[in-house]
Amino acid sequence: MKKLLLLVGLISLPTFASVSANVSFASDYIWRGMTQSDGPAIQGGFDYEAESGFYAGIWGSNVNFNDGAGSELDYYFGYGFELGSVGVDLEQQDAVVHDARQLSEKNRRTIGSHGFELVDQPILGEEIDFFDHRQVVENYYGQCARIVEQATGARAFAFDHNIRSATGKQSAKRITGGQTVQGPAHVVHGDYTLTSAPQRLRDLAKPPSGNDTLASVLKDGESLISQSMVERSLTQGGRFAIINVWRNIDDEPVATHPIALCDGQTVEPKDLVVFEIHYQDRVGENYFAKQATAQQWYYYPGIERSEALLIKQWDSAGPLATSRGENGDGSNAQAPCTFSFHSAFEDPTTPDDAPDRWSIEVRCIVIYD
Repeated sequence: MKKLLLLVGLISLPTFASVSANVSFASDYIWRGMTQSDGPAIQGGFDYEAESGFYAGIWGSNVNFNDGAGSELDYYFGYGFELGSVGVDLEQQDAVVHDARQLSEKNRRTIGSHGFELVDQPILGEEIDFFDHRQVVENYYGQCARIVEQATGARAFAFDHNIRSATGKQSAKRITGGQTVQGPAHVVHGDYTLTSAPQRLRDLAKPPSGNDTLASVLKDGESLISQSMVERSLTQGGRFAIINVWRNIDDEPVATHPIALCDGQTVEPKDLVVFEIHYQDRVGENYFAKQATAQQWYYYPGIERSEALLIKQWDSAGPLATSRGENGDGSNAQAPCTFSFHSAFEDPTTPDDAPDRWSIEVRCIVIYD
């Protein structure tokens, strides 16, 4: 059983820090219709809520399973924050994450149908300094675009990237000519929505702003893609996609904060929660995920530097996209899925001395002619 951080509800948040306790006496401890105590139970717990939105608690009860166990102790924690006038409560939930490397060739997950795919794609050419912004843009973006083109048969253009590491985030390590290293994203999310995906396409047909990754390499007045590409992609029968190329940039296989990926065919519209992200030069939208039993999760243990993980962030030909959010991708198994929810997660089998994960993700816009 692996652990994922899933959005499970929308609530109002406390504006103060507090510690509370509770205790109760019950004639029987019943869970899912079955007795856990086989008689009276004394139960109680402590809860802590911080002004920042962090909360944690512990709850216990006596139990009797006739196997020597006499008590149950449960821990929980989460983090809440406000989006405008609405509060969001993030809780850590258990979810089964399947080993995608164990799937047969017939059942393997693909970028088209399921929203993610692991491919063998070593880094080409001279060694790239991934902590040098310009080197990444000039020497690695083209490689990522070619990887996506091989997987999709369409034209691809790389336009943005992030470097992630828990220790790099803690030390505020900076990228030469770029931003600081970000930490692994431990919240289940999708990078684009029905609104923000086509808007990002339109933005890429304009000259980049000073805050844009491509501002340092494109000429004045130059854009990454043409306006005609945008118009063809957004008209009836047109198609575009956004795909991330995720790679381990350490010499050791990934052992901490691995990436969990949700099969896009198992996501329903009711699982989606929209939230806004305000950048310096634009406003974006992402999806949070509500936990659902139908969702199927996978990961690739021990990803090597020579492998590239493709993660679909949006596909305008997916059933969820073409129905404007009315239908899930599972409604038409023959069509490509719209996107894959994804998140870093804590693998309970990870050794305590495992090396930290260092990774890069490059976003590519994909144009189908």
